[in-house]
Amino acid sequence: MARRILNRKDLRADFEAAERRKNEDEEEEEEEEEGEEGDEDEEEDGESEAEDVGDEDDEEEAPAKKKKPAKEPKPKAKPKSRARAAKVVRMKVVWGVFNNSNQRVAVYDYPKRKDADEHAARLTADKKSTHFVQPVKEPMGEKKEE
Repeated sequence: MARRILNRKDLRADFEAAERRKNEDEEEEEEEEEGEEGDEDEEEDGESEAEDVGDEDDEEEAPAKKKKPAKEPKPKAKPKSRARAAKVVRMKVVWGVFNNSNQRVAVYDYPKRKDADEHAARLTADKKSTHFVQPVKEPMGEKKEE
């Protein structure tokens, strides 16, 4: 009782073809309506003699207007360029000394872990509250070129 797997590409192609046909039909209807409005205006302006001449012109113009629907296809929208990835900011790791409420009290460069541990121990002994050392990633300062 397995179902047949639907081919999404075929379904998409069918849908797009139907959509194109629908758009073409709408354009033809709009042009026909515009043509009919133009014919009515000509009939209202002219007299009986002008109508006879106008009718002959209308017959000649009608085939010309039917040829117009083969107008230039609209240029397809340019494919959207992929959004460039944001410039990756280089990060550096530093040691941060934090108190119990996760507020950074001091910052030490990565190679100076011993100094950070000593500072945390000293603060814990002096203030009788817990302090700890934790690695923190910070954006690197860009080198200034002079």
